[in-house]
Amino acid sequence: MEGARAAFAAGGAETSMAEVARRAGVSPATLYRNFASRRELLEALLVDEVDEVCATAARVEGDSPADRLTTWLRRFFDYVTNKRPVVIALVEDTDRTNPVFDTRGRMLTAGQPLLAAAQDAGQIGPGLDLDQILDLVVAIAKIPGTLEYRQPILDAALAGLHRRAT
Repeated sequence: MEGARAAFAAGGAETSMAEVARRAGVSPATLYRNFASRRELLEALLVDEVDEVCATAARVEGDSPADRLTTWLRRFFDYVTNKRPVVIALVEDTDRTNPVFDTRGRMLTAGQPLLAAAQDAGQIGPGLDLDQILDLVVAIAKIPGTLEYRQPILDAALAGLHRRAT
């Protein structure tokens, strides 16, 4: 899976199975034994990444509920930024009703306890729900330019979620 992630990150949505096998250090036959098609591999990559982001919500660390939420949102940002080649390739090859695309609901379920804890602690204002906050992070991830360009924008947006002490 790591080899496939690296191959798609470097080569984009058009990366061949041969390149994936090369990067993973396995033969094409081994790759095809595990993933009968490029689509199966792409779906497995997406599911694996979503599983990791959701699991991170349960074990994220920080000094406060707001810090834990912010840390998880940064992990979500990394996911959105890095999954784009995989999702682009899947969208071109598959029916959008495929359950693989039900990632939003899983992300909301995973992140909602973090937001609720931060709001209950009075550290994050009640003005936005998690769906809106995820849309904000996704919008920032889609801004053209380098990660170095987008990072301060993300930092400012996440800082703006924090409720100021009065």
